[in-house]
Amino acid sequence: MKKPTLKAPKLKAPKLKAPDLSAVKGGSRTGQSLLAGVAVLGLVFGIAELRAPAAPAAGEAGKRTTTQVERTALVCPPPLQGAVGSTALTLFSPEGGAGSAGTGLLGEVTPDNVLAAQSPVRPAASASGQPSDAPSGGPAKPAGPVLDARVTLAKPGVPVSGPAANNDSAPGTFAIATGNFAPGFTATQTTTSEQGAAALSGIRCAPSGTSFWFAGASTAADRYDYVTLVNADSLPAVVDLRMYGDKGLIENDLATGLAVAPGTSQQVLLSGLTKGQVGDLAVHVVARSGRVGVGVHARDGAKGADWLEPSVDPAASVTIPGIPADVTTAHLVVATDSPDDADLKVQLSGKNGWFTPANKETIHVKAGMTATLDFQFAAESREGASAIRLTPSDPAHATPVVAGLRVDRENKGKTEAAWLAGGAPVGTRASIADNRAGQTALLLTATDADAKVRVTSSAGASGGTPASKEVAVPAGTTVTVDGIDPAGVNGPYAITVETLGGGPVLAARQLSVGVRDIPTFTTQQLRDDHATVQVPQVAGDAGVVLK
Repeated sequence: MKKPTLKAPKLKAPKLKAPDLSAVKGGSRTGQSLLAGVAVLGLVFGIAELRAPAAPAAGEAGKRTTTQVERTALVCPPPLQGAVGSTALTLFSPEGGAGSAGTGLLGEVTPDNVLAAQSPVRPAASASGQPSDAPSGGPAKPAGPVLDARVTLAKPGVPVSGPAANNDSAPGTFAIATGNFAPGFTATQTTTSEQGAAALSGIRCAPSGTSFWFAGASTAADRYDYVTLVNADSLPAVVDLRMYGDKGLIENDLATGLAVAPGTSQQVLLSGLTKGQVGDLAVHVVARSGRVGVGVHARDGAKGADWLEPSVDPAASVTIPGIPADVTTAHLVVATDSPDDADLKVQLSGKNGWFTPANKETIHVKAGMTATLDFQFAAESREGASAIRLTPSDPAHATPVVAGLRVDRENKGKTEAAWLAGGAPVGTRASIADNRAGQTALLLTATDADAKVRVTSSAGASGGTPASKEVAVPAGTTVTVDGIDPAGVNGPYAITVETLGGGPVLAARQLSVGVRDIPTFTTQQLRDDHATVQVPQVAGDAGVVLK
């Protein structure tokens, strides 16, 4: 039987006045209130049913639109600088962000700050007693939690830098950007330390998450490797550390069920979790509840120290960018948690594309274990900066792996180390803060096809003129970009890389700050800033309130 078509009559919206129910016998005040509420809701639902939802424009149904992110949150680990070190925290947001005027700031991870971050971000009051973003003489803002900011970003396009707490018990920090500061917002932490030996440790602060991989950790003699856990959320987290060595998964009850309360930081010394010394470890940090920010810091006696670069998730093919032109040795660590072995081809990027190094053609990784490969680089045989690519020897038998690479520089018998990792392309755009005039190198690697990118250097924190240039990157090569310091730069500046065509392209920033005659350096990757998100087209359906 065919259903009749019902047409909604044209009605004026009635005023939502609660009916008088005082005459209802036996009705208490509570019962009367409930009945009045039901009556009002009935009126509201009646109106909703009589108003047809606005239909999407022709041809738009099911399409997605792209919009900019409105909030970005990043976490930085405790500085681990020792009594004679210093740590700089640098924030940057590229120009061009749309939306309302926002804010960008960084504060220490404390219970009070984490609570304040759950509400619309409000910096702590200034010396005058007014909130720092309130106009002088204006009305007081409503009472509520405020975030005690250590560093505050004044405007997009110009970085700002400030010191971390200078003590051994300094907590981790977290950075938040909203409104027009959020798209592309980035933060870096750079530590100069002379504890034991001079070293430069750098890390790109990253969002909290539930899974992090690090390849190249160790509990060998003279190694002091710490896993840092930072909970910048309002919910508790429970974390497991899964460690893989050359004999497989290392079982230890002390590495499971680590509780991290909201607004707190923890440091775990890896040597207390392995029986005996294990020279090459892959560490998988897994949050089984909640989220955390994670870092792994390594110190190898007087040979160097740095943060390990986090690896991308396990994949059949892995590329490690950012091998400096002047390193003397490199130590590759590859791991898999798969039940299958991995057989991989090894290639280096060269001036004419990818090539296979002599006697280093392949690497075999047993299921659930780590494997290593060493490289010696003679100065006279180097072709400049490079990258390593690992691909399945048999494409039909592809096993997911993670990889990390330790690289060492030497000068007059003194060394410094940095740890690189499997990376991801810069995508549409990526930025890195805390670059310094005369001490910064940008390394670009095109993996599969020729590419073109735009490299933009911002003004310095205290002055300078932004500069921009286009750079061609042939497939299979690593290009070192020269002349990237902005004119008249004063203070740290930021670098932004945008893909214009071809690719994909991986990028790494090398920062070299010599201390006495020790060649201290650190290298961080630039990764897609995910400044935009896709939002599906939706149509209103008032009837959903009845479903």
